[in-house]
Amino acid sequence: MTSDPVDVTTDTVTPTADRAHETVLSFRYPSERRARLVGDALAPEVGEIDDARSAATVSRDGDAVRVRVVADDLVALRAGINSWSRLVEVAERVGTRDGRE
Repeated sequence: MTSDPVDVTTDTVTPTADRAHETVLSFRYPSERRARLVGDALAPEVGEIDDARSAATVSRDGDAVRVRVVADDLVALRAGINSWSRLVEVAERVGTRDGRE
């Protein structure tokens, strides 16, 4: 089964005072409803996989879901990006497989 294409962008943003490194993963979907399904699926994970070196937030703006990952070092940033990218991929697959698309 194929799903609709998703536009993904990664923006490096200015680091915050609390964390040295930060990036925003932006996933744009064909509809606001699809973005809401993915965002709702990700919401319970916020705070659950954070650790002493990294954290993340999830937000939605119309047809886009944004995951902001902040970290103390580049290794933790990369790990956070990889983890959240996998979580988004799973949320996308589950959303289409269970017929809620």
